[in-house]
Amino acid sequence: MSASLLRRGLELLEPPGRVKVPPGLQRGRASPRAAGAARRRKRAPDPGRNKATVKGRVVKSAIEEYHKKKPVNHLRENLQYMLKGRLVADKAVTEQVLAQNRGRKSKDQPPEKTEKKKPKGTVFTEEDFRKFEREYFGVP
Repeated sequence: MSASLLRRGLELLEPPGRVKVPPGLQRGRASPRAAGAARRRKRAPDPGRNKATVKGRVVKSAIEEYHKKKPVNHLRENLQYMLKGRLVADKAVTEQVLAQNRGRKSKDQPPEKTEKKKPKGTVFTEEDFRKFEREYFGVP
């Protein structure tokens, strides 16, 4: 954000009773050139070091730089860390956490589990069927 945009934004936020100062007289500046002179004074070069010379410069090895930036595989350490702690939370707690993270919409809800109906066995035995057959059909 530029300084002029920031200044305009601050002018909008000023209380209405305050007197506006013209932009040239802000912060006690005598002229617009004074800001440039202050910047030049700040950027005064260090007298002890000349960056144009090579003296004192350390040559970096490209191979060392490559090895520094080479990605490291942390799989083994991560597996050791994961396998170290075998604390398993009880089922009620895990269900509660999953329920809290689930959305409220119907599409986020898991399908309701219906209990499987066990096939009912017959009340009659084979002996009862034979007895019925003899009585009804007259088969000996």
